Amino acid sequence: MNAAPRPHASPEEAVAVEATTAANPMAPIADWKDRLRTGRDRLFADFDQGTPVGNLVQRRSLLIDEVLREVWDHHLGQTEDAALVAVGGYGRQELQPASDIDILVIVEAHADARLSAPLEGLVTCLWDIGLEVGHSVRTPEECAREAADDVTVMTNMMEARLIRGSSALCHRMRDVVSPERMWNSEQFFAAKTREQRARWHKYGGTAYNLEPNIKENPGGLRDIQMIGWVAKRHFDAETLHELVGHGFLTESEYSTLIEGQTQLWRIRFALHRIAGRREDRLLFEYQRTLATQFGFEDGPNNLAVEQFMQQYYRTVQQLNRLNEMLLQLFREAILLHDDVGPPVPVNKRFQSRSGYIEVTSASVFQRYPIALLEIFHILQVHTELEGVRASTIRLIRENRHRIDDDFRADLRARSLFMEILRHPSGLTHAIRRMNRYGVLAAYIPAFANIVGRMQYDLLHVYTVDEHTLSLLRNLRRFTITKHDDEFPLCSAIARRIPKLELLYLAGLFHDIAKGRGGDHSLLGADDARAFCRLHGLPEFDSRLVGWLVEKHLLMSMTAQRKDISDPEVIQSFAAVVGDTTRLDYLYLLTVADARATNPERWNSWKDALLRELYHGTRRALLRGLENPQAQDELIQQKQTEARRLVARYGGDPAACNRLWNKFSQDLFLHNSPDEIAWQTRQILACEPEQLPLVVIRPVTARGGTEIFIYTTDRANLFGRITALLDQVGLNIMDARIMTTDGGMAVNTYQVLDQDGSPIHDTLRMEEIRSSLVADLAEDDGEEIQVARSMPRRHRYFPTETRVTFSTDEPNRRTIMRLATLDRPGLLAEVGAVFQDCGIRLQNAKIATVGAEVDDVFFITNDDETPITCETALSCLRREIHDRLEGHGTR
Repeated sequence: MNAAPRPHASPEEAVAVEATTAANPMAPIADWKDRLRTGRDRLFADFDQGTPVGNLVQRRSLLIDEVLREVWDHHLGQTEDAALVAVGGYGRQELQPASDIDILVIVEAHADARLSAPLEGLVTCLWDIGLEVGHSVRTPEECAREAADDVTVMTNMMEARLIRGSSALCHRMRDVVSPERMWNSEQFFAAKTREQRARWHKYGGTAYNLEPNIKENPGGLRDIQMIGWVAKRHFDAETLHELVGHGFLTESEYSTLIEGQTQLWRIRFALHRIAGRREDRLLFEYQRTLATQFGFEDGPNNLAVEQFMQQYYRTVQQLNRLNEMLLQLFREAILLHDDVGPPVPVNKRFQSRSGYIEVTSASVFQRYPIALLEIFHILQVHTELEGVRASTIRLIRENRHRIDDDFRADLRARSLFMEILRHPSGLTHAIRRMNRYGVLAAYIPAFANIVGRMQYDLLHVYTVDEHTLSLLRNLRRFTITKHDDEFPLCSAIARRIPKLELLYLAGLFHDIAKGRGGDHSLLGADDARAFCRLHGLPEFDSRLVGWLVEKHLLMSMTAQRKDISDPEVIQSFAAVVGDTTRLDYLYLLTVADARATNPERWNSWKDALLRELYHGTRRALLRGLENPQAQDELIQQKQTEARRLVARYGGDPAACNRLWNKFSQDLFLHNSPDEIAWQTRQILACEPEQLPLVVIRPVTARGGTEIFIYTTDRANLFGRITALLDQVGLNIMDARIMTTDGGMAVNTYQVLDQDGSPIHDTLRMEEIRSSLVADLAEDDGEEIQVARSMPRRHRYFPTETRVTFSTDEPNRRTIMRLATLDRPGLLAEVGAVFQDCGIRLQNAKIATVGAEVDDVFFITNDDETPITCETALSCLRREIHDRLEGHGTR
């Protein structure tokens, strides 16, 4: 809490205060600081010895109580005109090592000015002894006005606990903010529910982020506190256990709630200790240390940090389930006053009340276990239903053990599960509910292994189960007409998919074998085929689902790591896919997977790459695998179309031919007719004195902004250009490098801005163009040092630099693949090595996977022949490694 500064006392009042305190000894600042430090160290030692964390947070509160009483007495003495009150977490006696000390000073209106100076001294002293204090000074009437306007202030005051001073003032404050005067149970519950929804939205609506906030995320400590606040306001309950007596929790659920709270308290306690400050985010820099402190060790298939985080995610998942159930029970008791309306029959086993489905009898799941799946299908069919009644959620949790091998072998269960997948609406909600209530992991035992499983990298921003459910949501959106504008090609393809349930099954199983060891794609494919056969799918369908799971990474890897403008690459990929039906399924799965892996890293460039690969492969399949398109034929087609486009804008086709005679075939092979025509027009319109030529197209068919450069070739041109682009904050997605017979460099870079979008701002484009022209106009400049710092997160993912080579015989070039830690200036460093080693760069495919780059460079010797000498390759590998490892922290 923060208060506006109190008015200063008059000179006469200040003299009076000084007279009353002159006899007091100097405030024992050093002693109080030492007691706080000693008390903190003792708490840390006891934490290491296994003392229950609940005792520790209470002891910390008691220590602060003692010190605050002494500080209060020193500055204010025995006054009845003020009261020192603990509020918030301090009021609950739940103080973590670095938590703020929230206090409220209640004063009589007539003593406000007289107490101003000593209160300012009090607050200053508290900061001087090392306490981070959130304070406010109010009269009881001011407390009432503030609380009436702000439910957060009201909540803090509900937890008020007198530390020192007038108990009468504290009672008056409690009285003026009582439910009889403001924020009755209904108003308070409604406001806190809105507050929780807003908080969840702020944190992405999921507890499964890479760096979760253990206090504010869904399922975090704030959700437990909310339960306590509502119980206190409505039932005047002082402890969560009182909810058991009121029938809102069973003893087992109460134990789960307290165990979850204790686990989060322990993590927060250790987090404050490591950070040395108030920190509620499980940042990467702390996760490994915490995992070690809590006794986790690296295993053959799972890192210690992944095991620790999986335990955390499963804890908050349980707490989230309890929060959902309790808030619904509170809603019925507080807003509906337990009048949930008459039951409306659905079938023999289920009925609805006030828009929520419930069982007709508490024994339904015992008598008919298949109803554990049936309820989710009913929610799909009856779209008017808002959800499941809390009492039924509890019964689902209590009866999940009935989903055993016999249950899974039951034809009725198998049929129901497939009906859920085939139903035209409600799939995402149904599967998410099944996961939230633990039914999905019970029905598909392999799924239980990925619940809460994190992958310690920057590529996967969600746990494996959350990623899988997001993928299913993405697939589902392709089939909904109102979302056609998001991915028009995907929506069009989805409408001709013969069996959407096969696509959903592939999505459900694509990562199901993560963390088991071995190739998760192969293991998952075996699981998927077995599941399909168990559910009576035809062998053809079962094999298709298994193939999709096995190959679910193939399309994205081909698009990002291979030269998809090369007909042989397309032909090879098409041969693996085999037919257009498989291609349609695989394309939809790939797009949905990429967007669910890290939505922030999905961009127009990746979208365009996958579309280009899809269309190229589809053409190859329709032409027939036995009739591949020859490279010469493709180049001729492109040149013919490019001439037509140049002529349309008034260009001379004969001039095109004269210019193109100086170009290598790579330019025509790796560019579209539109790109060839546009670049040709720029060069033909450029006079020699206008060089260097730099032209920018804001948006291209490739999904990025194109920066086209035509200038005299020179040493390390690639390094200089990439350093400049990096320096101005651009992400380079693709580089196409060519030198003409006349010694002119024809370079094209596809770039995106920092937010992953093309550049639209004309002023920014001109700034980039001017910077490039100015630098390239200099005959020889100093090496450009990229000044941008490495992103914080990247520092916690040490990545070994790996360089591998292969030969591209048909195109007479060497392919160098570089995997290393992403960092500013990386491409400039690589370009400098190429220059030092006499390497010519033809093309580059730039891919960033989390904190790691996986870049592919198509290179030759200076005479444009493949690099075959092992000594030369070893030298190049060593130079790349030494350059990058030596400058990795720059």
